[in-house]
Amino acid sequence: MLSMFKRSNQTSERQLRKYRKVVQQINKLESKYEPMSDEELAHMTEVFKEQLAAGEALQAIVPDAFAVVREASKRVLGMRHFDVQLIGGLVLTEGNIAEMPTGEGKTLVASLPSYVRALEGKGVHVITVNDYLAKRDYEQIGQIHRFLGLSVGLNVPMMQGPAKQEAYLADITYGVGTEFGFDYLRDNMVQHPSQKVQRPYHFAIIDEVDSVLIDEAKTPLIVAGKMQADPDLHFIAARLAKRFKQGVHFDFDDETKATSLTDEGIEQVEKAFGIDNLYDLEHQTLYHYMIQAVRAYVIFKKDVDYIVRDEKIELVDMFTGRIMEGRTLSDGLHQAIEAKEGLPITDENKAQAQITIQNYFRMYPKLSGMTGTAKTQEKEFREVYNMEVIQIPTNRPRARIDSPDKVFATIEQKYEAVAKEVAKRHKKGQPVLVGTTSILQSEKVAQYLDKYNLNYHLLNAKSVEQEVDLISQAGQPGHITVATNMAGRGTDIMLGEGVEENGGLFVLGTEKHESRRVDNQLRGRSGRQGDKGESQFFISLEDDMFKRFAKDDLEKFMKKVKTNEEGLVENPEVHELTERTQRIVEGAHFSMREYNLKLDDVINDQRGVLYSLRDKVLEGEGLFDQLKTMVSEAVEFVIYDSCPENETPDQYDFDRIERTLNGLLLEPFDLPRTLEKPQDILKIYEQPVAELFAYLDTFADNEQVNQLIPQVMLSHIDRMWVKHLDVMGRLKEGIGLRSYGQEDPMRIYQREGLQLFATHYQKLRRNIASEVINFMKLISQQMEAQES
Repeated sequence: MLSMFKRSNQTSERQLRKYRKVVQQINKLESKYEPMSDEELAHMTEVFKEQLAAGEALQAIVPDAFAVVREASKRVLGMRHFDVQLIGGLVLTEGNIAEMPTGEGKTLVASLPSYVRALEGKGVHVITVNDYLAKRDYEQIGQIHRFLGLSVGLNVPMMQGPAKQEAYLADITYGVGTEFGFDYLRDNMVQHPSQKVQRPYHFAIIDEVDSVLIDEAKTPLIVAGKMQADPDLHFIAARLAKRFKQGVHFDFDDETKATSLTDEGIEQVEKAFGIDNLYDLEHQTLYHYMIQAVRAYVIFKKDVDYIVRDEKIELVDMFTGRIMEGRTLSDGLHQAIEAKEGLPITDENKAQAQITIQNYFRMYPKLSGMTGTAKTQEKEFREVYNMEVIQIPTNRPRARIDSPDKVFATIEQKYEAVAKEVAKRHKKGQPVLVGTTSILQSEKVAQYLDKYNLNYHLLNAKSVEQEVDLISQAGQPGHITVATNMAGRGTDIMLGEGVEENGGLFVLGTEKHESRRVDNQLRGRSGRQGDKGESQFFISLEDDMFKRFAKDDLEKFMKKVKTNEEGLVENPEVHELTERTQRIVEGAHFSMREYNLKLDDVINDQRGVLYSLRDKVLEGEGLFDQLKTMVSEAVEFVIYDSCPENETPDQYDFDRIERTLNGLLLEPFDLPRTLEKPQDILKIYEQPVAELFAYLDTFADNEQVNQLIPQVMLSHIDRMWVKHLDVMGRLKEGIGLRSYGQEDPMRIYQREGLQLFATHYQKLRRNIASEVINFMKLISQQMEAQES
C-alpha cells in the first residue's frame, strides 16, 4: 500500500504527454517555415520580440519559436532536431532539468530554450563544464542564433574588462560556470561602476548540470589576495604532523573529512612550541597552521588529489581527473601541502570575496539544466534549486547491455581480472574503455595491462592536451583506453567499422564512484543513439568506498564470504552491500553539501547587506545622506551596546560611550552619569549630532570631499569584508569542537556569526564617519589658515 505514495524514480508517460502535444504543434508548423527565404526566417526574431513587447505570453510563442530554430538549424548546420530533442528544449524553457542519455544531442537541444529566453532581451547564460566545450558550442550552436539575428558572446578566463562586458551584453553568452561566479565576485570589488562586466541575471542553462551544481558544489568560489606565509612555521608544523597518529594525536572522520586534535595532540603541540594553552586567542594562528598540516597529511594524497610538477603543487579535479589550472587551496592549506612535500612555500591566499556554487546559481530567477544522470539526485535539485528532473525518452531504443558487477576479495585479484577481461575483448577486436576514479588508479591498471603486453592509451590529468582526441577515438576496433571516469565528458565516442558486430564499445569500471550518477555517466559512454554496447564494473572489497563507509558491514560480511579460485565473491548479497554502501556515501555527501550551504547562508545574508551598501556608494547615491545615516546608526549602536537590558544604570559603560562618540562629534561632549535609560542618553546626543549634520551640509558642494567620500567608504568596506571573512573562517574551523557542549554547532555559528558581523559593521560605520569628518576638519583648518 505504501508504494502508492512513494515518488516514482521514472518520469511517467502522463508527465510527458503535455510536451508531446506541443511537439505536434511544432511539427505542423514545419510546412509554414520551410518555404520562407533566409531573410524571412531571420525576420521572425523581430516579430517574436514585438509580440512579447505587446504583452504576449512567452509560452504562446514557444511552438513557433522552436519551429523557427529547427528550420534555421537545418539550413545552417544540416541538423534537424528530433522530437525528443524538442521535448528536452521544452523542459529547459520552463526551468527544469532534462535528463537525456549520452549521444542524444544535448548540445543541439540547448539551441531552443536559449533562443526563446533570449527574445526577452535580458540575456541568457549557457554554462558548460570546461572552456573547450564553451568554445565549441559558441562556434557551432552560435551559428544558428547569429543566423536568426541574435548576438552571441563567449566568456572565458583571462579576458579583459571590455571584452567581458561585450560578452555579457550579448543575447546569449557561453562560458564555464566558475568564471561567471568569479565575475560576480570581481564585480563587487570594482572601484567604479564602469568596471563592472555583468548585468542583472535572467536565465541560465547548465550543461552537465549535476557536475556543476552538485559535484563542484563542495568547493566555494574564492577570489584571493596574496599574503606572505611563514615558511618556518609551516615546515615545523609539517614535521610534527608527520609523526602524529590517528586516534592518538588527532581524530579524523572519513565521511565528513572533519579533523581535530586530541588532548594528547594538543599537549604535543604545546610542548613543541613551548606554550601553555594552544586555545588562547594569541595562539589562534598556530592552531590554524597545525590543523592545516594534519589535514595536508590525512586528506590530500599525492597523484590522487594533486601532482607535483616543476616544484609546484597542481590540484587535480577528482571528478574529471583534470589539472585545475591556476587553482590553489586557500587559508594556508596549499602551503601546508607544499611543506609536506618539502617544496618552496608560496604566498598564502587570503579570501577577499567568496560564494558557494549553490548561492551563486540561486541568484538566477530561472535556472535549467541538462545531463545524462540527475534522477538519483532529484531531491537535492528540488530542495536547493527548485528544479524538477524530467527523463526524456531516447530517440532510438537503447541496445547497451549493463552486466552485473563482479566483486573480488582483494584489489590485486580485481586488477588481474580486469587485465584478463581487457585482453579477451581486445583479441576479438572489441574496443575497451577502462574507467578509473583517480590518476593513481589509472596508472595501476596500466601496470597490469603491461603484464599482458597490451597497447593502450593512458588518459589522465597528466595528458590533458590529448584528452578530447583520445576519447573520441576510443570506439575504434581493438582500441584500449584507460581514463579517469569523467575525462573528456561531453565528447562523443563514434564506433569504428566492424565494431557493432563485435558487441560495440565495452566500458569496464574498476571502482564504484561515490555517486551512482558518475557510474551511470561512465556506462553512458557506450551505446549512444541505439548503438550496441556493454558495460560492467569490476570492484573489490578492499576498495576505498567499502573501507571508508562500510567498516562494520564489511566485517560481518567477511565472516561468511565465499570466493572462487580467481577471488570472485560468490555470495549473492554482495550486490546489496555495494548498493547500500553507495547510498550511504551519497547521503553523507548530500549532508555535507547541505551543511556547507547552511554555513554559507549565514555569510550570504551578510554579503547581501555589504554588497548592497557598496553598490550605493559606487553609484554615488546620496553619499552625504549615507554618511549621516552611518553616524546616527553608530551613535545608536554604541549607546545600546554599552547599556545592556540585563544591567542596571550603575553598570552602564558611560566612559566607552563618551570616548567613542567624542571621536565623531565636532566638540568633546561631557555625558552626565546620572541618566538611567539608553533612550535618555540617545536624546541628550540629539543636539551635538544635529550640529555635526549642519557642519556636514556645508561641504555638500566641496569637490575634494565629494571625491574622497566614495574612496574612503569603498576602502573601509573592502578591508572590513576581508577581515570578516577571515574571522568567520576561523569561527567555522573550531565550530565542530563546540558540539561537545550539547549545543548545535550550526546555531552557535549563526548566532556568533551575526554578533561578529554586527560588531564589524558598527566599526565600519564609525571608522568611515570618523575619517571623513576628520578630513573635513582638516580642510576647514586649511581654509581658515588661508583666510588669515
